[in-house]
Amino acid sequence: MPEQEFKRHIAYKFSIGDIISGKIVMDGERFKLIEIGPKRVSRVNIIANVIDKFIQDGEKKYGTLTLDDASGQLRVKVFGEDLAKLEQFIQGDTLMIIGLVRLWNNELYLTPEIIKKKEPSYLLVRKLELDAEKPKMLEKNEMQQLKESILSLVKQEDDKGGVEIERMILDFKASPDVINQEVKKLLEEGIVYEPRPGKLRYLG
Repeated sequence: MPEQEFKRHIAYKFSIGDIISGKIVMDGERFKLIEIGPKRVSRVNIIANVIDKFIQDGEKKYGTLTLDDASGQLRVKVFGEDLAKLEQFIQGDTLMIIGLVRLWNNELYLTPEIIKKKEPSYLLVRKLELDAEKPKMLEKNEMQQLKESILSLVKQEDDKGGVEIERMILDFKASPDVINQEVKKLLEEGIVYEPRPGKLRYLG
């Protein structure tokens, strides 16, 4: 009798914010999956920074990595011999993680299948990738709020030599296209200037 082929669920790419705001679907009392938009999700592929690491070695082996990608925080949990999966990683690392979404005590977390260290620039690459799939248009009041947020950040960082546009793209929820559009308007209006490409300072 031929072996039955195991069908692995798609590891969807999402931000942590999308995952933790997804709709939880139960099968009786057991967690089944989360719904994010039209997608029914049980495996994810995320890129995030490690902001905390906890290891409990001994009789009951247990470990966690707390991850942050600027949209939210999520923990990776391992038990027993899987503790070895976390050994080489430290606080400050940027990781790509493919894993299963789990729920315990009302907390969504990930059981990792694959963990790979990446360059910090991958955070921006992933945000650009995810934002490319989202609608680009904002309401008029949202555009005004974004403009004010950009200006506020530029003024705040001016005594430090200005602010990188890449940082805005990571920090703000709007798509990179919309952020760049607002930056262009501010440059044209003479409110900000670029001391060097990709960096803004306040002109007033």
